[in-house]
Amino acid sequence: MTNSGDFGRRITQHRTKLDLTLEEVADRADMSAGYVQYLEDHLGTPDRGTVDRLAKALETTPENLLGGGHDRPPGQGAAADRPVLEKLEPEECLRLIAPGGIGRVAFNGSHGPTVLPVNYKVHKGAIVFCTQHGGPMDQDLRTGLKGVEIKIGFEVDRIDEPRREGWSVLVQGPAHHVPDDEVADVIDVDVSPWAGGERHLYIRIVPHQITGRRIHGL
Repeated sequence: MTNSGDFGRRITQHRTKLDLTLEEVADRADMSAGYVQYLEDHLGTPDRGTVDRLAKALETTPENLLGGGHDRPPGQGAAADRPVLEKLEPEECLRLIAPGGIGRVAFNGSHGPTVLPVNYKVHKGAIVFCTQHGGPMDQDLRTGLKGVEIKIGFEVDRIDEPRREGWSVLVQGPAHHVPDDEVADVIDVDVSPWAGGERHLYIRIVPHQITGRRIHGL
């Protein structure tokens, strides 16, 4: 796919998200699987009619498939017809966040309520991320009292704009600064700092409360 353009990559991305084969997309779009493969693998954009058919088959809009609205803030579209808000059990919440990725930590910082993005991994049932020794987050998440830890919030969400659905998980628990003699237990988690740079202080959040919601159409 060395000659693939942005349009082809967006087809592949939407097809993969829906877990569809080339043949299934082709059947939905009333075209051959070979042509869908060609569009994924080569530069260029087909005529508007083909784009419209592919967008419908991939459950998105022609604008999104063409890359329009890429810089548009999320949440601009209308809600799904008769949306359903479903409460998630803690086990399902942990399953959803288990792959890791980007989450947000929320705590009462030195300058007031603070929310920051972090790369995270789940390790032995706990949330692990890293920050900078002596940095603002390091200081804000210390109580100064031995054995007393600050309780913080950790949130992860996934939103599928074209399908008007998604989920959000909130974990609450104490932020534990992993000491040097425990680093060996988490270093193999291989979590990199979201902000980059030399950040080798590992923070572990032990979940005390886990809640989540999923929204979808009927």
